[in-house]
Amino acid sequence: MTQEYDIVILGGGTGGYVAAIRAAQLGLKTAIVETNKIGGTCLHKGCIPSKSLLRSAEVYATAKRSEEFGVMTKEVSLDFEKVQARKDDIVNQLYNGVQSLIKKGKINVFDGFGRILGPSIFSPTPGTISVEMTNGKENEMLIPKNVIIATGSSPRSLPGIEIDGSTVMTSDDALQMEELPKSMIIIGGGVIGIEWASMLADFGVAVTVLEYSENIIPTEDKELSRELQRSLQRKGIEIITNAKAKANTFAIEAGMASISVDINGETKTVTAEKLLLSVGRRGNTENIGLQNTDINVENGFIQVNAHFQTKESHIYAIGDVIGGLQLAHVASHEGIKAVEHIAGLTPDAIDYNTISKCIYSNPEVASVGLTEKEAVEKGYTIKIGKIPFRSNGKALVYGDSTGFVKIIADEETGDVLGVHMIGPHVTDMISEAALAHVLDATPWEIANTIHPHPTLSEVIGEAALAVDGKAIHM
Repeated sequence: MTQEYDIVILGGGTGGYVAAIRAAQLGLKTAIVETNKIGGTCLHKGCIPSKSLLRSAEVYATAKRSEEFGVMTKEVSLDFEKVQARKDDIVNQLYNGVQSLIKKGKINVFDGFGRILGPSIFSPTPGTISVEMTNGKENEMLIPKNVIIATGSSPRSLPGIEIDGSTVMTSDDALQMEELPKSMIIIGGGVIGIEWASMLADFGVAVTVLEYSENIIPTEDKELSRELQRSLQRKGIEIITNAKAKANTFAIEAGMASISVDINGETKTVTAEKLLLSVGRRGNTENIGLQNTDINVENGFIQVNAHFQTKESHIYAIGDVIGGLQLAHVASHEGIKAVEHIAGLTPDAIDYNTISKCIYSNPEVASVGLTEKEAVEKGYTIKIGKIPFRSNGKALVYGDSTGFVKIIADEETGDVLGVHMIGPHVTDMISEAALAHVLDATPWEIANTIHPHPTLSEVIGEAALAVDGKAIHM
């Protein structure tokens, strides 16, 4: 059976379904091809379930120190089965909401695996989609005017370390744990690895993080990295940087995983009940028919232009499969821009330097724009304002004064170049900084925006004043 569409989207994750909704708003006949569930990795295996677990871990850690707030409790215990049940309830609630949005937009969803075919009797150009249906029925043939590839990404592995989903896990596997281990090795101190390290430590698991680079969260400002490492170490997390894991030494003996690492020429063996691999993600480009097209793939990611067109101009690609910032909110906006370009509108190109990045560890980390090192490397003469949360009344009331806000500005123009935060609820506050960056605001303009008292956001205003040496409370 063949069906014609204006747009067929391969992948119903955050990027794919948001693109489909925008296409429906513009009156385009749209279909999504999805192998698993609409919502993709973010909803089912990433953003939402992991943040649910992180919230439970935060509540548990807070409950154990409730006496600091004058709240006397008996011994606090953890029911991990209920933790997982709460996570599943949240995911299901959001999944039902997404399905309702898809239905409202009259978007057709094909449950199956889609492949791009080459020129055929259906179309003189590559782009016809053959859908191998999950229910085993005969393949569907979809004939679109345009295709958007939104197939996402999958966790990378390390050669020599076999992932069994039990002792050796990816983050996908870890989300399904029925009980917490006593100890965990995490290979990789990037965003995902650090979130899991923070969560597990708050749950009472002994955690060791092995990071290849000099710093954890190596793409962030070094001051954020150092402050985060100190905070995590205070939780009892062992963090080993400059650690080169020797995959050929990995072994499982007597129910324990062990691996040797080279640390500046010295060898150390670490052991734990479980091992979590968190060494990045790879684009899902295999078996989707790219060989039937002229689409370029470099280092495992599809190459696109500013409008997300591939070398086949009627085939677009968005999200993790094109590399770049592998974030759900980025994929969503890429999808919207791609659809608007297909519809003949003139969307502005995305300025990736204005996109906020968040790490939902405890403490949280958030940033937008250039790091101090990047700003210097680009030739800017910079000025910096930095204010710690310990000077903020609301942080003290809240019971967490860890961290700081750091603003980097251009000495010549005064424009904000980057804002970097670590501390309580900074992932909820970073959007103010992102808006300032989009509007080319100066620290003076941020400081003259009156921040309500007492709030955590006052630290942003104080940091802006500090750029010019005018901080009031520091």
